[in-house]
Amino acid sequence: MHLPAFMQSRRARLAAVAVAVAVPAVVVPVVFSSRESGLPGTSADSAYAFPATPDHIPDTPVRVNQVGYLPDGPKRATVVSDSSRPLPWQLKDDAGKVVAAGESEPRGLDASSGQPTHVVDFSAYRGSGHTYTLEVDGRSSLPFDLDPKAYRQLSVDALSFFYPQRSGVAIDGAIAPGYARKAGHTADTPNGGDSKVPCVPGTGCNYTLDVTGGWYDAGDQGKYVVNGGISVAQLMSLYERSPKASQARALRLPEHGGTTPDVLAEARWELDFLTKMQVPAGEPLAGMAHHKVHDAGWTALPTDPAADTQQRQLHAPSTAATLNLAAAAAQGARVFEPYDKAYAAKLLTAARTAYAAALAHPAMYAPDSDSTGGGAYGDTDVGDEFYWAAAELFITTGEKQYGTAVTSSPLHRADVFAAPFDWRATAALGRLDLATVDNRLGDRERVRQSVVDGADRYLKTMAGQSYGQPYAPSGGYDWGSNSQILNNLAVVATAFDLTGKPKYRDGVLSGMDYLLGRNGLNQSYVTGYGEKASKNQHSRWYAHQLDPKLPNPPRGTLAGGPNSQLQDEVAGNALRGCKPQLCYMDDIMSWSTNELTINWNASLAWVSSFVADQT
Repeated sequence: MHLPAFMQSRRARLAAVAVAVAVPAVVVPVVFSSRESGLPGTSADSAYAFPATPDHIPDTPVRVNQVGYLPDGPKRATVVSDSSRPLPWQLKDDAGKVVAAGESEPRGLDASSGQPTHVVDFSAYRGSGHTYTLEVDGRSSLPFDLDPKAYRQLSVDALSFFYPQRSGVAIDGAIAPGYARKAGHTADTPNGGDSKVPCVPGTGCNYTLDVTGGWYDAGDQGKYVVNGGISVAQLMSLYERSPKASQARALRLPEHGGTTPDVLAEARWELDFLTKMQVPAGEPLAGMAHHKVHDAGWTALPTDPAADTQQRQLHAPSTAATLNLAAAAAQGARVFEPYDKAYAAKLLTAARTAYAAALAHPAMYAPDSDSTGGGAYGDTDVGDEFYWAAAELFITTGEKQYGTAVTSSPLHRADVFAAPFDWRATAALGRLDLATVDNRLGDRERVRQSVVDGADRYLKTMAGQSYGQPYAPSGGYDWGSNSQILNNLAVVATAFDLTGKPKYRDGVLSGMDYLLGRNGLNQSYVTGYGEKASKNQHSRWYAHQLDPKLPNPPRGTLAGGPNSQLQDEVAGNALRGCKPQLCYMDDIMSWSTNELTINWNASLAWVSSFVADQT
């Protein structure tokens, strides 16, 4: 395996670009050495390897998508300049030849970054090639490609992220070079693993459960049903929107080559875990799902999962977790039915059981205070989870009871796209599937139109932003803002699938520019993609910043992104008073701006798969 062509070409030419912007830069391949704990070195020619981001990259006011643009798509850049007059620009190919030219559009002060801005639109140029640069008023951008396949590799890498996140199994270095490690949280690990996990003392449960498997949630080693639910749902929705494309997308995972599409094989790893979190029959809360499993106390950074010494604990069941299980299992039942009928039937039984249990216990809430050793994932409003679960069960079964639950929910006619959806706000997941997956809903046309209306609002938001992001919250940027942007783009992409109108396709492509470098920090938030790319995401085992013998996160890992609240001490001290779009730092200790999580990568996987299909 080798580095994608776009990375090879840029490594060879970055020094020349640095001269153009008057700042020197050196790019060297990352080669990690091995250590005894089971995280061996990364081969520089592996699919996971990527060029190191230099400590001092070329600084430039010309902000572009550092990965590339589709030749037949929109191509815009943002320039930081306080000039009130249009600025001359030139697009240059890899030989330095000017292939297009024009003038910028002054846009004034951008509120989210506090920067004076211009916008350059070079969409009319339809050529293709590698290592283009955009020069504006004598200042050059970082290099980028014009390539119809610009997102193909990203769609694979964003999905292949999940394999090294697996719990309870050794990660195979032949499949994930540089990321091999011993199995974490198995019976032979120091804390006894996840095969017989007791409940948190005082919760009224006297049994243990085998909750092995699943994905580690984020930078910690906890596993959370509510975050696992939305993550696996987006992977399955990725498959449902384009089964043929998903079947052709070869991922790096042990099951590759089997009869089940790779993305569903990865989804099954999490679905199996979610069903294990269900309270057994005969217990007082039978059918409910435990909210989460994680360590009794926080582990230090770095900590190999196989070396974790903390006692694992099951936390109390919650209505939100139970409905996440019901929704994800119901969706899984229909997507797995063509490949494994017995497994599909098992999932449907689990979904029905969970939904009935949630109806019997509709107000068991996970508190925000339960945050020792793992994230709280508190949620005291579960109307959206009821709506989502009923929608998935109705789509899968067509049964009247679930259809009635959908149409009688206050959320069925509410504007569920008024704010981005995430693990705490899941009604949009049900709405999107009701709009796109065949079902007998009586007012389906109105549902489909609501998606288009939501997409139109996001396009309007994009048009008002100098950096073109479909995100403009009034109170500052939220934790995981990059994922919220991606989920808004998923709504826009769904509008394209429903209508075929090019403006929605172009909107998704333009929105990706922000995540890959066209932003106030000139920062790509995806590891391995772009000359200035995030690489120090908060993680206990991808911890190269703390221990040079450990790897950075794999290629295709999304950083959470700007977060105005700055909850961690590192960001709080360094970025106090920051403008929303600038509240980010690529530091492993900045967990509030730079963590990695499965749900953020699920949104990246969904959108990058959509744009990879636009060729």
